[in-house]
Amino acid sequence: MKAVIFPGQGAQVKGMGRELFDAYPEQTEQASDLLGYSIRELCLEDPRRELNRTEFTQPALFVVGALAHRRWREENGGEAAFYAGHSLGEYCALHAAGAFDFETGLRLVRRRGELMARAGGGGMIAVTGLGRDQVTQLLREGGFTTLAVANDNSPEQCVVSGDAEAIDELGTYLGARGLRWVRLRVSGGFHSALMRPAQQEFRRCLGRFDLGAPRVPVIANSTARPYPAGATAGTLADQIVQSVRWTETVRYLLDVGVTEFVELGGTVLTKLVEQTRAASRAPSPGLRAQNLGSAVFRERHGLRYAYVAGGMYRGIASPELVARLGRAGMLGFLGTGGLDPVEIERGIKEVQSALGPGDPYGVNFIAGHDDPATEEAVVDVLLRHGVRLVEASAFIRMTPALVRYRATGLRRGPGGEPVCGHRIMAKVSRPEVAAAFMAPPPEAVLERLRADGTLTAEQAELARRVPMSHDITVEADSGGHTDGGIPTVLLPALLELRRRVEAEHRYAEPICMGLAGGIGTPAAVAAAFVLGADYVLTGSVNQCTVEAATSDTVKDMLAEIDVQDTDYAPAGDMFELGSKVQVLRKGVFFPSRGTKLHALYTHHDSLDDLPAKTRAQLERAYFRKPLDEVWADVARHLRATGRTELLARAERQPKQKMALVFRRYFGYSARIALEGTPGDKVNYQVHTGPALGSFNQWVRGTPHESWRHRHVDEIGLLLLDGAAEHLAAFSRP
Repeated sequence: MKAVIFPGQGAQVKGMGRELFDAYPEQTEQASDLLGYSIRELCLEDPRRELNRTEFTQPALFVVGALAHRRWREENGGEAAFYAGHSLGEYCALHAAGAFDFETGLRLVRRRGELMARAGGGGMIAVTGLGRDQVTQLLREGGFTTLAVANDNSPEQCVVSGDAEAIDELGTYLGARGLRWVRLRVSGGFHSALMRPAQQEFRRCLGRFDLGAPRVPVIANSTARPYPAGATAGTLADQIVQSVRWTETVRYLLDVGVTEFVELGGTVLTKLVEQTRAASRAPSPGLRAQNLGSAVFRERHGLRYAYVAGGMYRGIASPELVARLGRAGMLGFLGTGGLDPVEIERGIKEVQSALGPGDPYGVNFIAGHDDPATEEAVVDVLLRHGVRLVEASAFIRMTPALVRYRATGLRRGPGGEPVCGHRIMAKVSRPEVAAAFMAPPPEAVLERLRADGTLTAEQAELARRVPMSHDITVEADSGGHTDGGIPTVLLPALLELRRRVEAEHRYAEPICMGLAGGIGTPAAVAAAFVLGADYVLTGSVNQCTVEAATSDTVKDMLAEIDVQDTDYAPAGDMFELGSKVQVLRKGVFFPSRGTKLHALYTHHDSLDDLPAKTRAQLERAYFRKPLDEVWADVARHLRATGRTELLARAERQPKQKMALVFRRYFGYSARIALEGTPGDKVNYQVHTGPALGSFNQWVRGTPHESWRHRHVDEIGLLLLDGAAEHLAAFSRP
């Protein structure tokens, strides 16, 4: 399979296009008439030294690229399977793929070049020998907050763009560390926020043209994915300020089977392609990581891999973790459990600013069993920021807030079919909960939301034709909340339930089912796919990575555990229900202390009923203050968060008051673990499962033995590549 690629600014050279101008005099004259100067003279002689000026460079490269493609097509008698171009080269690619004609393309690039040339005050530096993530880390460490990676060219080269003064400082910073860099001779900070005024003006310019969809797939710089229908103008406007994701573009083309790259209009991209190709992993015999799981699932969420990382509580699944997965073509969920709506909103903004418009990401949405108002507030945040995918955790019924999120994203497609703008990936461990998510929203909830004006009649009608969730994650025994399910029992049973549900409802879109719990080695990933999972979801293994937002102390502890070093404890958020979480046991007392608190709650009716010796032990070792003071803290928190009804109920019901006081210990133990508070390590509450122990054993003796060398996307690739090799071994004679 063949891809034709076009270079961007920097590929210009005096003398380019000589044979093309001779071969296509009519198009050459047309270009000169439109531009108001001789394109032939500019490219071949450059008498006024204008070829390297942005407003002249961009039209020149477009003309040469367009004519080079015309000759290539005449000589080869057909189209390429894919087109792509680097920055300005993307216009050549779109023209080659039929999105617009030669004159339209030239008018667009002339205006683009003029606008970008005006945007002064910026600069660019090319850094060699380092990849995007390494350079991003350097920028973060050096405090270069106004700079960003503008061109991710290959695993060995990227370009940083931004404020000129900061670019100068970055050069000094890199030189002091012995790193190789080159200051680029450009007029501005291209593909950065400094191009925002140019982008706004260019967007208005694009609105005056009728741009079509490419008839052959063109890979967009800003998303590293094919242009979707109807998005040509918007994607080109975004491209001016978004990073050129060339490394990911090449990887995408390699993943879909491209074996030959033909560069037209220059020679600078061929080397970058070979660097990326060399860095790509050799495919396993018969199977590759990107082919594992369901193609429907990957396409639905714009993924390269059927691999998901769950949203770990209290923001452990950080914006950095989610963004890194998204850039790698995997799906990560922002951890929101235990955070208030303001903190959740801040995290969403960070994720969205770190990713391009087509990058996949999701947000965890945890049930508020005694706090429906917070559920509604979180949905308000999700809708306000256009979040299109949530991971529903700990739901045992379909609440109005969850139904509102799902249904407000529905619209009618061209054929009258429901189009889902908001998607829910439900985590379930019981068949009755799975059945509720695979059914349409409850009629009573829909009717109530329609009656009060929250939903339109059309949204309610469309909601009756789709399940609450098209994606169901079957959660077997795992870190955090767990019912202790066995994957080889649970997944087959729920796959059969899915078959019956789909036969009954005949949904237009299939339901995908993934497996979570115990996924810590390639063999476990392979087993999940053999059992019939459409995707896998990991949790514990991601908690012990550079990107996880927990303390280094906890990561040091987790990197040492084995499969036997976890235990079960009561869940703080569902304390009264007796629900369990799986937590770290090695080196801490939390599991036994949490269990004791629940036993005391079960066997006593109030705090006053506790034996004096027991009460003294709780105050000394658990809470480190008198229980009356703990209750005062709880009461202040409830008043501050507007939960006065719960406070009043607790004042009337001593057992409810005891539960709220005991739950305070669970909040404290989680907080000190996240912060790495010294002096009280024995009370750390760390949610994790034995999958991390199995991962630790698997990577022992390798660079990944240390969590400081574990990156969340690299772990995903290690597991998937290993699973592909594991499965391929069984297919060999």
